[in-house]
Amino acid sequence: MSRTLKVILAINLLLLVALTFAWPHLMVGPGKLIPGHQALATDCFACHSAFTGASATKCISCHKPADIGKLTTLGAPIAKPLSRTPFHQALSSQNCMGCHSDHAGVRRYHLQGSFDHSLLNTATASQCQSCHTAPTDPLHRQISGNCSQCHSNTQWTPATFDHAKYFVLDRDHNAPCATCHVRNDYRTYTCYGCHEHTVANIRREHVEEGIRDFTNCVSCHRSSNKHDIQGKGGERKASDKNKGDDD
Repeated sequence: MSRTLKVILAINLLLLVALTFAWPHLMVGPGKLIPGHQALATDCFACHSAFTGASATKCISCHKPADIGKLTTLGAPIAKPLSRTPFHQALSSQNCMGCHSDHAGVRRYHLQGSFDHSLLNTATASQCQSCHTAPTDPLHRQISGNCSQCHSNTQWTPATFDHAKYFVLDRDHNAPCATCHVRNDYRTYTCYGCHEHTVANIRREHVEEGIRDFTNCVSCHRSSNKHDIQGKGGERKASDKNKGDDD
């Protein structure tokens, strides 16, 4: 390669670098900014640092986490505060690019896929209904309390709770949740919520069999089949294996 050609290439390269720093929005910009950022369209370094890209430090110089959803970036009160943004005040770390981006040519300034709930502090992460509307299907209308009893915040479905692992809701036991979980407290249960399973009836039947501890029903009974009784080791008693399924 001749010296002249090398000089021409070097000059062109330097020119491209100079143009990139002079008008980066024209040379390397991936697309238009969202309307709220239009004033920054020609000021790339308002959000980006040279060679390192956008940073949360630059984001929060305008978008102060304590004001998100309450005040504009100019400090004016928002007429209709966004009811689902207070979680920004509960973030354990400032990682704006973990959820947001800009430029219409790449992604709009909204969540990129799933929100990373690990960014929330522990207390807020357990208060699902502060951000999410409670489901209105027949099952969930009966339930109040912590969603994490059945769901994880990494994925909503499938539910992590399998009721059949504790008790099979078959036949007469497919009842409203509050029948067994009084006041929708799913940390506890009772088998005395129906007319058949009264304290007197259960005591009489168990005492006749020589059983004195009958406070934790599901430790032995896992379904409406009263002959399917689990032993202490979790296995069905041998004497009950050949009995009928139901009364």
